Amino acid sequence: MPVPVPRQRAIPAVECGQAPAASPDSGPSKEQAPPGTHPAENPTTRRENPTEKREKPTDTSPDTSTGTDSRTGTGTDAGTDRTQSAAPTNLTVLLIEDDPAGSPIVPDLLDQAGKPIRVRTARNLTEAGRLLTDDVHCILLDLALSTPAHGTGDAEDHDELAVLRHVLELAPRHAVLALTSSSDAERGAEAVAVGAQDYLFRDELDGRLLSRAIRYAVERKRSDSAERRLAEGRLRAQENRRLERGLLPTPLLAGSPLRFAARYRPGRSRALLGGDFYDVVRTPDGTVHAMIGDVCGHGPDEAALGVELRIAWRALTLAGLCGDELLGTLQQVLEHERSDDEIFATLCAVDISPDGRRAGLCLAGHPSPLLSRPGEPARLLPYDNNGPALGLLPGARWPRMQVELGAEWSLMLYTDGLIEGHVGEGRERLGQDGMVEMVRRQLAEGLAGEELLRATVNEVRELNGGELADDVAVVLLDRTA
Repeated sequence: MPVPVPRQRAIPAVECGQAPAASPDSGPSKEQAPPGTHPAENPTTRRENPTEKREKPTDTSPDTSTGTDSRTGTGTDAGTDRTQSAAPTNLTVLLIEDDPAGSPIVPDLLDQAGKPIRVRTARNLTEAGRLLTDDVHCILLDLALSTPAHGTGDAEDHDELAVLRHVLELAPRHAVLALTSSSDAERGAEAVAVGAQDYLFRDELDGRLLSRAIRYAVERKRSDSAERRLAEGRLRAQENRRLERGLLPTPLLAGSPLRFAARYRPGRSRALLGGDFYDVVRTPDGTVHAMIGDVCGHGPDEAALGVELRIAWRALTLAGLCGDELLGTLQQVLEHERSDDEIFATLCAVDISPDGRRAGLCLAGHPSPLLSRPGEPARLLPYDNNGPALGLLPGARWPRMQVELGAEWSLMLYTDGLIEGHVGEGRERLGQDGMVEMVRRQLAEGLAGEELLRATVNEVRELNGGELADDVAVVLLDRTA
């Protein structure tokens, strides 16, 4: 049921569309400025005498802030909107003060463009909560507002800024201006320390000063909010980097004569981890197992799935699984962990014998590794028995091929992000043949290990004309005689 309208306190009329004050002898005035005329030019509009008692002015527009039509005379749900103009305003202010019958503390307000600032009034926090809609930009809080009685006897009952603290909790995203007396500047400064954007002396206010202070408070709140969001974003980014860095593998090669190098470049902007994944471990029998894979896509979900597959591969390898048995189990993991049945992953796995001269190779829809040996041009390992990608065919098989490596060699495993970059401005892509020629040239220049991988990835990026769209992962294993 609508509650009666609180008695309207005497406040100067905002000079744009507000019902003018009642004259002492004629009652409430209903005169309005003619259409197209600025209220300041309307000779019938005058400021009301704050010492006069007057009846509630006739409201000619429905109350949109509370859902009650004031033309019916049934009142509003809480508070009073002091601007009755149908014209839109740039700023809306909520004034919270508990003396509606006292002298006015808020003069006429105009924004920077000369348009009226819409002012709503609330006598207490309950009314303020009802009037605090999304279109309110700033809150004017009279620090003389009575503190809500709790009856608990605790410290909050004696806190002079308890009301301000309640308002800040009620409206954490709104700018707040504290109003106090000129003899209580210390209290105003304390209000700013608690969270208000600024404080003003209520007995020294004028329209120009208050309008400027409101605009300043709103912009300062926006700036503070943007700075806080930026700081929170930086913190999240730092946490994500630490998390992603911790998810990158640490090779387990203790006791192996092989040298290891890796290069990783995610396709996502400002990310450390993508859908590509790799790992290298040495089992107790001296066999070195290396793997590189690629989950289709390069978003955070794909990155998480890639980490799961990598960890599963390491666990299965250390448990003694190899070849087709390992890949079949890994496919089961993928099928249970993926968010969509269309998601699949390619994978290349090699197991290098303890003497380092031979290796077993399993390909699941993945490009074949590149092998280079002294005195021979670098070449791709056979890929005729390439099996399907993981997650495509239930019950698929992945043949294991035996490869002769020799006494001294370098084996490079990579994802398709390295070969799918463009060459120049056309649609031509680098491809496997282009990558082989590039690596051959770099090897001839004496590059090896980290330098070789760095030069390869950087040249691919330069040929592409900028950052690569897909994730790139490259792993290099070397054995010297």
